Amino acid sequence: MLSVLVTNTKGGCGKTTLATNLAAAFANAGHATVIADCDRQRSSLAWAARRPIDDPPVTAVDWSRKIADPAAGTTRLVIDAPAAMRRGQVEELVRLADLIVLPVLPSFFDEGATRKFIATLDKMKPVRKGKRAVAVVGNRIKPRTRSAAGLEHFLNGIGHHTVALLRDTQMYPAVAAQGRSLFDLRGLRARGFLADWLPLLTYLDETTSKMEQ
Repeated sequence: MLSVLVTNTKGGCGKTTLATNLAAAFANAGHATVIADCDRQRSSLAWAARRPIDDPPVTAVDWSRKIADPAAGTTRLVIDAPAAMRRGQVEELVRLADLIVLPVLPSFFDEGATRKFIATLDKMKPVRKGKRAVAVVGNRIKPRTRSAAGLEHFLNGIGHHTVALLRDTQMYPAVAAQGRSLFDLRGLRARGFLADWLPLLTYLDETTSKMEQ
């Protein structure tokens, strides 16, 4: 089983959007997928409850109070972490993950909070010893803007690999309200934005292959 932790202590950086779309991507690829919602707002749980029965299934579990083992046969686990976690909470979720995905918005406030969080992650033994990779994802990017250029400069200096840059589009909140993701759509417009995800999905596939060797 591949376990992916989507986390950043900065609220509003798109963790749930990233986690739900990633879970749907796994489900559409034929994996038995579970999304674990650690946030008391339970946004991922609400998304899964709206998911159409005809779409590939994603099982949602509530980890906001207590962490539990996913069901037998699960091949992909996506952990949607809350914001403003205590260090002990971060350490517990990091131990459960094979890989950490960290979304960052092109914002001065997000960059500052992310820098502090990465400093915390880097002190944790699994990350420090290279047993947990941190895959950074630039989120809600508007190409050819000053904010996008500023984010690129920031990402180049944080000491972790930037795996993907996801462009901003209102398609994400629109499909989320239906319990769906871009991976559940078949239109040409969605296909263009799905290309942004290919580097991240390839990176996750490579991580899985290394685990299985």
